[in-house]
Amino acid sequence: MTGTDKAIRWSTAAAVIGVAAVAAVVSYEHAYALVHAHGETGWTAHLIPLTVDGLIWASSMVMLDSARRSVPVPSLARWLLGLGIAATLAANVAHGLGHGLIGAAVGAWPAVALVGSYELLMMIIRGTQQATGDVAPETGQAAAGMPHTLQAQAAEEFGDDVTVGQLPSIRVIRARLHVGQPRAQLVRAYLATLAAG
Repeated sequence: MTGTDKAIRWSTAAAVIGVAAVAAVVSYEHAYALVHAHGETGWTAHLIPLTVDGLIWASSMVMLDSARRSVPVPSLARWLLGLGIAATLAANVAHGLGHGLIGAAVGAWPAVALVGSYELLMMIIRGTQQATGDVAPETGQAAAGMPHTLQAQAAEEFGDDVTVGQLPSIRVIRARLHVGQPRAQLVRAYLATLAAG
C-alpha cells in the first residue's frame, strides 16, 4: 500500500468517525427526548436510546467478524441491523414530525448519517483486512492467501460445477459465498486449478 493510499484511508476513517460521533450525539438526544416525552423517566430514559445504537454497532461488528473469517454472515445479524436502523430512523423522524415534513427530514438526517458512517467504517476496515490478507493468485498458487475454510466452502458449493468444467462467475461466487471482490477472485482461481487438476 502506497503512502497516498494510507493517507486516503486514514483521512476517510477520521472523517467517518467524526461524522459518526456528531450524528450519534444528535441522534441520542432526539431519541432521548422522544422516550422521555412518552413516559420514561430517570436513568431508563437515558439508557433506552443507547440500546438502539448499540444494536446497530453490535450487528455491524458481527458482520465484520464474519467477513474477516470468510464465513457467511448470520441472518440474525442482518435482521437486527435492519431493525436497529428502522428504530433509530423512526425515533428521529418522530422527533422532528411536529415541525412538518421538513422537520421530519431534518430529524431523520442524524440517523442516516450515523448508520451510513457505521457502514462506511466497516467497509474501510474490511477493505484493509482484505488488502493485507489476500494475495493475488499466481499460476500454481491459486489458494495463496485464501483461508482453508473458504477453500472447503468453495469446493462444497461449486464442486458439481467444477466437475463438469463450468466455473462460476465472480458475481455468483460473491453472492453465494458472501465474500468481496478480492476473495471471489481467489475462489475462482482456486476453482480453476481444481478443474484443471
